[in-house]
Amino acid sequence: MIHYISGGERSGKSSYAQKMAEDISKTPFYLATSRIWDDDFKRRVERHISDRDERWTTIEEEKNISSVISKNTTVVIDCVTLWLTNFYVDTNYDTQECLKLAKQEIEKLTEIDANIIIISNEIGMGLHATTESGRKFTELQGWVNQFIAKKANKATFMVSGLPLKLK
Repeated sequence: MIHYISGGERSGKSSYAQKMAEDISKTPFYLATSRIWDDDFKRRVERHISDRDERWTTIEEEKNISSVISKNTTVVIDCVTLWLTNFYVDTNYDTQECLKLAKQEIEKLTEIDANIIIISNEIGMGLHATTESGRKFTELQGWVNQFIAKKANKATFMVSGLPLKLK
C-alpha cells in the first residue's frame, strides 16, 4: 500500500504522515533521505527527530530507498524533494537521468508488501525559480510527483495543516 502525501513547505505533511504511520503500526520506520548540507539543515533534521518518540526507528538512505524497506513494515519516506536533490546533484543536474532513476526506485517500491507513506513537496506552486537549474528541478519534481501519485493507492494534499483527499 502506497500513500502519497504532498503539499507546500510547513503544510503539515510530516506530522500527518507520522500520525498515519502510528495508527497503522506500533513500531513504524522513518526513512530519512536528506543529506546534511549545512548547520541550518542539521537543526531542521534534529527538530524532525525530536518530533518522534521511542516507537520510531530511523533509517537513512539517500537514493536507494527500496533497498532498506522490509516487507510487512510501515515506513514514512521523508521526502521526495530531498531524495531527488541527491540524484540531481550526483548526475550533474541531468533531469532525464534523474527521472529515469527515480521512476525505477518508485517501481521497486510498488513491489514491496509494506505500508509506505511517501512525503513530497509541491514546489511548482511557489515562486518561479530564477535559475535554469532551479526551473529544471521544479519540472523534475513535478514529473516525479505525478508518477508517484499515479502509482499510489491513496493520495492526500495538505493545506494549512488540513488534509484534502485526492485519491
